[in-house]
Amino acid sequence: MIHNRPLSLTALLIFPLSLLTSCNLSEGLDVTDVDIPDGYELSAGTSTIFMNSSKAYDSPADWVSGSYATRFIRGDKLYDDMRTSESGYGGGLGPVYAGFSCGSCHSNAGRTKPAGWSDGGSGPYGFSAQLVYITSRTGAQFREYGRVLHDQAIYGVKPEGKLRVDWRYESFTFPDGTPYELAAPTYTITDWYDREFNPDDLICTVRIPLRHVGMGQMMALDQTEIEALAARSNYPEYGISGRCNYISERGVTSLGVSGNKAQHADLTVELGFSSDMGCTNSRYPEEICEGQVQINQGSMMGLLYDRLDVSTEDMENVDLYMQSLGVPARRNVGDPEVRRGEQMFYEARCHLCHVATLHTRPRGSTLLNGTQLPWLGNQTIHPYSDFLLHDMGSEIMGVGLNDNYPSGLAMGNEWRTTPLWGIGLQEKVNAHTYFLHDGRARNLTEAIMWHGGEGYASRQLFARMNASDRAALIRFLESL
Repeated sequence: MIHNRPLSLTALLIFPLSLLTSCNLSEGLDVTDVDIPDGYELSAGTSTIFMNSSKAYDSPADWVSGSYATRFIRGDKLYDDMRTSESGYGGGLGPVYAGFSCGSCHSNAGRTKPAGWSDGGSGPYGFSAQLVYITSRTGAQFREYGRVLHDQAIYGVKPEGKLRVDWRYESFTFPDGTPYELAAPTYTITDWYDREFNPDDLICTVRIPLRHVGMGQMMALDQTEIEALAARSNYPEYGISGRCNYISERGVTSLGVSGNKAQHADLTVELGFSSDMGCTNSRYPEEICEGQVQINQGSMMGLLYDRLDVSTEDMENVDLYMQSLGVPARRNVGDPEVRRGEQMFYEARCHLCHVATLHTRPRGSTLLNGTQLPWLGNQTIHPYSDFLLHDMGSEIMGVGLNDNYPSGLAMGNEWRTTPLWGIGLQEKVNAHTYFLHDGRARNLTEAIMWHGGEGYASRQLFARMNASDRAALIRFLESL
């Protein structure tokens, strides 16, 4: 393995298979369906699970038992169950929304295939598996719409608008003569519910769902280690210099680690219920469509109830479910091609941002209503991310990855380093290989070749490899 400078953290753990115990929630599932070689990397300490199936993202860690197992099941049910506009348990959908459940966008706790590819924009079946963010060129939100364009609505209400995605394709050639292609999206909003905005005054950016892999470990990160990485992650020879995003919410400033731009300090369960599904809760008690003419003056007023749509207890069960999910172990690490691909990963300097090894703080994480998860504490984990912001916005195909949409301290050209654990199982879990924030990359090679800004050096190092070495690097990523 080649490094341009010494690494202070160990990247490989050997863990005896005899110490693994089967969780009672996994009865009926084959939890040993990975061909485990003599040595393998334990992705998330005690939360590592050994699965290679469509449930690899959606199974509990082995430590989940007792009352936590009961709450895990409740959270799982609420995460997956389709909400309706009816009153009662599971109700509260809308009136406008983006998805009808957490699981509608995060199928099997992963990434549902985005409608930008399957339907050319907004999906016709009650969800689009993508969020559409809009703002004016000045950065101000449109009063009638807020930060998210809700492209779905319950019966009797108009969606706020519909997204149309047009794809432009361009062919390229690697230095060794191997061809590849990139696809760049153009976003257009149609069917505005109220007034239409001048495209010249509109910024529109799209987010497809993130994989919910390693959420608990992310919430339990030793944040001093992340800040230390920011202090020393300056590699001028490669144009790399990561920085932290700090978020101020409810009078508290916190380190952002969650979201495409590290724009959140938590898993945004309460925000997701409110903004994505239109479900009021204790943190967001107002309807997201409050103030819209069609709601205030229309027949929908009779469907808006005084009580909150989802309780704090239920939301914490969803938070517990997400943080208690197991993280799939690496696979095929004894394969010579995977080993060579790992060397190529380091030779391309991918590890300078996709940091292999981090640690969690001693006490683990705390859920949104105060429940402690100490099992997540004092763990050595391998997320392949530094959780820092990096400039990725150099123009490629005339657009690059600058979406002109700031989040907290993050500018439009800055993105959080995406954790790579579990990435090799996405096709098995969700039956597609769309990557990056808006799904424009149709495979891992395209994802790498979209790297601009601070990722440009790694992109070029990858491009200059021969076809065999590039394939090995992709094979390594598929083992994560």
